[in-house]
Amino acid sequence: MTVGGTRMLEVYRRGLVPYADSLILQDQLVRQRRAGEISDTLVLLEHPHVITLGSSSDEAHVLVDEQERERMGIELFEVGRGGDVTYHGPGQVIGYPVLDLKPDRKDLHAYLRDLEKVLIKVAHEVGVKAERRPSDTGVWTESGKLASIGVRVSSGWITSHGVALNVNSQLNYFDAIVPCGLEGESVTSLEQELGHGLEVGEVSEILANQFANVFEYDIPVV
Repeated sequence: MTVGGTRMLEVYRRGLVPYADSLILQDQLVRQRRAGEISDTLVLLEHPHVITLGSSSDEAHVLVDEQERERMGIELFEVGRGGDVTYHGPGQVIGYPVLDLKPDRKDLHAYLRDLEKVLIKVAHEVGVKAERRPSDTGVWTESGKLASIGVRVSSGWITSHGVALNVNSQLNYFDAIVPCGLEGESVTSLEQELGHGLEVGEVSEILANQFANVFEYDIPVV
């Protein structure tokens, strides 16, 4: 949606949200965006511990059984996004863009690269050098994977799902999976890279601003 020729982005800040509730919210927002009832939207939140399986997941990449997941407090969901197995949990910034890519942004490859660019800019802003890999989707430092991306583009070119950036995540929880199906992959966080803590809320605001910058939006003042 544009106002005076400017693309507007609504940012929803939701705090800690159970994964099932986030799926309901995304479905609602996708329907509203398709109907033109809302502007392009970015949902920022955290999830309790959860493993998600995308459309190309191998169940063998979940390394803990149901009993162990219950002990660790990890839920498991099969979802309609691209990608393999991911873990989400407290200490991650999750960003779910609900965008209408019509008429001039109907390029999934470009959309993924722009999401990577957003995450790289966020890392750089807090003092962490991060980069993409030519053959994989996501963002890495020299120590390991810093952020994952898994998106869905539904009929009408409306996006959902999105990005997960490790801020002060409990990295031992990633031992429950093969991250994004990449055997032997190390995982890192902004906190681990910097050697000191960061607030998730602070990084969320940086992500919102960098998202608006890369995708050329204005964010309404609230």
